[in-house]
Amino acid sequence: MMEPDETKRRAASSTVKGTPAGAGLTILLAVTAGLGAVNLCYAQPMVGLLAAEFGVHGAAVAQVSTAAQIGYMLGIVFLVPLGDMFDRRQVILALSACLILALLVASAAPTLPWLIAASLAIGVAATLAQQAVPLAATLAAPGTAGRRVGQVLSGLLAGILFARTLSGLVAEHFGWRAMYGLGAALAAALLAATWFGLPAQRPALQPGYASLLSNVLTLARRHGVLRRAALVQGLVFAGFSAFWSTLALHLQLAPFHLGPAAAGMFGLLGLAGVLIAPLAGRMADRRGAWSVTSVGVLLILFGWLAAGVVPGLAGLVLGVILLDAGVQVSLVGNQSAVFALDPAAQSQLNAVFVAGIFLGGAVGSGCGSLAWFLSGWHGVLFAGAGFTGLALTVHTAARPMAISA
Repeated sequence: MMEPDETKRRAASSTVKGTPAGAGLTILLAVTAGLGAVNLCYAQPMVGLLAAEFGVHGAAVAQVSTAAQIGYMLGIVFLVPLGDMFDRRQVILALSACLILALLVASAAPTLPWLIAASLAIGVAATLAQQAVPLAATLAAPGTAGRRVGQVLSGLLAGILFARTLSGLVAEHFGWRAMYGLGAALAAALLAATWFGLPAQRPALQPGYASLLSNVLTLARRHGVLRRAALVQGLVFAGFSAFWSTLALHLQLAPFHLGPAAAGMFGLLGLAGVLIAPLAGRMADRRGAWSVTSVGVLLILFGWLAAGVVPGLAGLVLGVILLDAGVQVSLVGNQSAVFALDPAAQSQLNAVFVAGIFLGGAVGSGCGSLAWFLSGWHGVLFAGAGFTGLALTVHTAARPMAISA
């Protein structure tokens, strides 16, 4: 039997006001998600340059990416639920302004601790991307939520790929500080676009902030599907982060001897994930979220196998394609399952889900750096495959719960 507070939330969902998401608005939401997510990945191709400038071991510089992911997780927990309480357009605008300031501080950071602190703030503000995703689900016509979410997540992934490629090229030719300055300019452009393009949105819920955060915990306790989705996606993202936080270090060594621009160009290989996300969204609408997530996790396992078995650059290329595609497919599947749980509390559900993802990402970046320090590239591959194998075990064991949802 449905609990009274849940009944109220579901009834309240019909009070949400907004413009139905047509093609133009969906594109804007995808761009918003992408230009928010780009900020999490600027440092990954630049670890060699940062290590050289600050005179530290490459593994120590991985703290920059880890700090951004921790900041993102904190923003997800404490800021993303505000989308169920306030106009999401206003929240996105405020976070865009904070993001500009944090990026400018990063561009002028005199020491590594300053850069780490700025990266933490960048991660918090970058959660504006996670305001766009539930907004797409809220505005979707009946029966199209999976497709709309998939399209917006394509923008988010495209932003991550764009960040890796662009930061590698800019850092190699103009220095890493120029990349953070350019990031601030992109954030300013995003602020202008959302100011003029996003519709106002009256949220379904009007609780106090403390009540809102308390309800996040209540939702996490109530929904087993939510806990499972956050754990599975967090585990696959842990392996994913271990890979990307150390790839530039691997490419610097023999037999490759490649710089940050080459490391960034590997991001373009993940375009397979951008192309496949809308297809995964349609599959989620037709076949169910559990099947989509299963395909994604299996693709990731094949990616780790390719990166470890196929020699040379060919193995890395094939591995990146499969890893990026698999992470995106599993994300669409898990997020579709989460958004279906309670249409009136999608920002709060998304907070739990994405916090789990980036907690996994922070753990993965740290474990990847440790694995690199202890065992080199083979250690990173072993750690990543281990995270993914555990994700598959959890996902498979939870199948009856996923289907019943």
